[in-house]
Amino acid sequence: MATARGLSFPDDTTHLEPRAFERWQARRRWARAGLIYVVMLAFAIIFIGPLLFATVSSIKTDPLEYPPSLVIPQLQSANWSAAARLGVAGAGDRWFGGFAPGAVVPFEITYFVRDGVEVTTPDVVVPRRRPGAGPGAVLAMDFAADYASVSETVISRRQPTVVEVGETTVAGELVTFAFTITYEGDGPRTDRLPLDVTADLGMTYVESTLTASRLERRGRTASFENAAPGLFGYVLRNYVRVFNEVRTPATRQSLFAVWIGNSFVFAFFRIIITLVIASMAGYALARLRFRGRELIFMLVLFAQMVPLQVLFISNYLVLRDGIISIDGFKLSALWGYPDGMLNSLTGLLFVTALNAGAVFIMKQFFESIPREVEEAAMIDGASHWRRYWSVVLPMARPALGALTIITFQAAWNDFFWPFIVLTSPETMKTLPIGLLSFRNIYGGVGDWGLILAGAVLSALPVIILFIVFQRYFLEGVSFGGGKE
Repeated sequence: MATARGLSFPDDTTHLEPRAFERWQARRRWARAGLIYVVMLAFAIIFIGPLLFATVSSIKTDPLEYPPSLVIPQLQSANWSAAARLGVAGAGDRWFGGFAPGAVVPFEITYFVRDGVEVTTPDVVVPRRRPGAGPGAVLAMDFAADYASVSETVISRRQPTVVEVGETTVAGELVTFAFTITYEGDGPRTDRLPLDVTADLGMTYVESTLTASRLERRGRTASFENAAPGLFGYVLRNYVRVFNEVRTPATRQSLFAVWIGNSFVFAFFRIIITLVIASMAGYALARLRFRGRELIFMLVLFAQMVPLQVLFISNYLVLRDGIISIDGFKLSALWGYPDGMLNSLTGLLFVTALNAGAVFIMKQFFESIPREVEEAAMIDGASHWRRYWSVVLPMARPALGALTIITFQAAWNDFFWPFIVLTSPETMKTLPIGLLSFRNIYGGVGDWGLILAGAVLSALPVIILFIVFQRYFLEGVSFGGGKE
């Protein structure tokens, strides 16, 4: 083995000219870089693949289709323009569509009719169809069928063609039928314009102005969930349904929006409480000298070792009974809960906000900050509070940023305690518990598109927060690896 420029290379390359040797080294570097890239790409697919698969499946009309297909109508540009155009025709809204007074929605559908089969006009119906299941199936709503008028269906064009069915060639023609759906007179605007087109036997559906949502009755009926959806109403249909269909029957309030709001409120106050208490306690344990400091730190370590489920019964009784004191006065009344803190975000914060792990993280980070920084402030007469607030805490931004992400993720995805504390009403639940309701209601009827859309939406805030605060992780690594 010979060496050159500090690199080793096989003996059989020593006869190469300098330029040839440099090219050989360049190819070797590119080969190593390519191998690393392939390995990293494989890991990325393994870890991110499930999320990408769920995201793609969430926009499908039928995520459970078998065999799975990568040809998704919602991702075809022709359907995008058609959906926007139909949305404008139905309600003057290219984004979310609908069906409003004065609407004139033109529509075409094409069938293959083999030679010898009589061409008959398909039956066009605007059905009274409720969206989905669960709350959407019991809400009072207006139906487009009560206001829609379908014009006479006519043949707009005919084109001879030949198709291959297996090893057989079948001659016939492509027949395109055209009709118009109108909204005459006054009335309410509806969010959807469902449509069913049923043809006779021997006529095979080929295409339409907007790709059919599904084929029923052995392919005879082309069913459309919304014939005037608008761009977002078509591509992101399941995401729109998440907010529009899951409502309280009494107030028609969007439950999914309420669950998101509850999760944000819970996560926000949990972050604030955690950062304040963890930073102050961590600073005290790292910098102050007082009797019992080591014992308190040992208790913090011990608290990290105790599973949350061990304290389940005691904490539940505290929330239920309102922290009863000796004379019978409930301390929870000080927070406005005289009958206990169950079914409240305050009670949920009471048992989850304090985290021994956060105190440990802040203590270890404060100990990594050189004492000379504080000594300079001490010479200027700064008190402990002044040194903590003006000197040390600004330097702890990497730890605070990392702790923010960890705390937000823990609060946003917390399932155990919200499931125990927040039982009723539905408007008190956080998002993970709301997704469980989705699973119970829509999973039973196979409506997995709406469930996947809710799951993808629940993952977005954590991803966005990590992207925003990821630089603090880099700062923390570089700070910890530096020498003062």
